[in-house]
Amino acid sequence: MSFFVVAAITVSTVYTATQQKKAAKQQAEMLMVQKREEELQAKVEELARREEVNAVLAANQVSMATSGISGMTPESIALNSARTVSSSESAIGLSTRLKAAQRERQAKNAIATGNAQAAGTLLSGATSTAMYMK
Repeated sequence: MSFFVVAAITVSTVYTATQQKKAAKQQAEMLMVQKREEELQAKVEELARREEVNAVLAANQVSMATSGISGMTPESIALNSARTVSSSESAIGLSTRLKAAQRERQAKNAIATGNAQAAGTLLSGATSTAMYMK
């Protein structure tokens, strides 16, 4: 009879540890999917921003051409606008890369936590088995 109890404890322990590792892997996969979705969303938003900037630049050039503004050339206005856009895009790009790195760290942490939980479960099961066999 004690063999069956020990076997049941062992099977239960191994099953629980396996489930913990599977859950951790699923969580890591979900985080990586979320990372890819966030990267795609960032690309879509970047395209929308670029279209908006291009429209503003075109409007500025048309406005200058029709009003006869002197002192600033279309090139200097375009250069100033490009500097502003470049600075903004750099900040947004950095934010996007930081988010992606955070998701990767979260995925790695999920795997590590699952492994630690599984190891704890196995040790607990081994302790239970040893105590029962005494």
